[in-house]
Amino acid sequence: MTRVLVIDDDRLQFRLVQQHFKNFQRGSYELDWSETYEDGMRRLLTGDYAVCLLDFRLGDKDGLQLIREAAAAGSRTPIVFLTAESSDNIDIQAMEAGALDYLVKGEISPRSLERSLRYALKLGETLEALRRLATRDELTGLLNRREYDRVLAEEEDRAERFGNTLALVIVDLDRFKSINDLHGHPAGDAVLREAGRRIGGVIRTVDRAARIGGEEFALILVQTDRAAALEVARRAIIAVSNEPIRIGQGHAISVTASAGVAELPADAREAGKLFAAADKALYMAKAQGRNRALLADAQGAP
Repeated sequence: MTRVLVIDDDRLQFRLVQQHFKNFQRGSYELDWSETYEDGMRRLLTGDYAVCLLDFRLGDKDGLQLIREAAAAGSRTPIVFLTAESSDNIDIQAMEAGALDYLVKGEISPRSLERSLRYALKLGETLEALRRLATRDELTGLLNRREYDRVLAEEEDRAERFGNTLALVIVDLDRFKSINDLHGHPAGDAVLREAGRRIGGVIRTVDRAARIGGEEFALILVQTDRAAALEVARRAIIAVSNEPIRIGQGHAISVTASAGVAELPADAREAGKLFAAADKALYMAKAQGRNRALLADAQGAP
């Protein structure tokens, strides 16, 4: 069942859309209606809908503003823009704002609406796949280095603006080179995939996990102080070492990791120095015997 959100302040228009859906040739759809800008935004940001049909006029606000606000809030739900106006300027503005298709209300038929929905859904899937390729590490599925840099800079700016703390945990697998040397690169890839899954599994949904280099991972922890970040780092270390990692053909190997923790602004004033502080703590954790997490001042316990 494909869930569709209709945001339109005209009940009669919603009833007409419902009737069009009943005449579709294929697919199964469930429609929800929102008649206000605020309620429509709230529902759209839940991410519960596969596609949204959005009216241009919504009281004293308009759909273009809603598209831009939703996109800024992280919504990636494909939007088909509906308007009673046929101006080319509205068409262009809708596309530039982020709508994937545009329909003039007086010209809508069941066939054109069904085609537009299928087009928006398919294009939305394609765009999401491209975003994933651009922002995700292919092996682990975590954020890649480029996206990590972008997110860290964004969270640094947010933390400074609102006076919040921001913590960074750098996790590095211990003696990873020996895994590749003894068991081969496919085994090394298997270890990275599973270690990435375990490390990414210890954070909250508001935090981010990234693979930033060979066997090195990073956790960006928002509104988190050093003590709480150290606990997260310890959980990541335990998650990696808790049970052997399968490397294929019935074989499994024990893997450990070390971590360094730093907090903004306690340990650094900007993102580059925050990384340097966490990386230095990681180096100290390695020097003290590995399989442990240390704070930037190297006082953390194993």
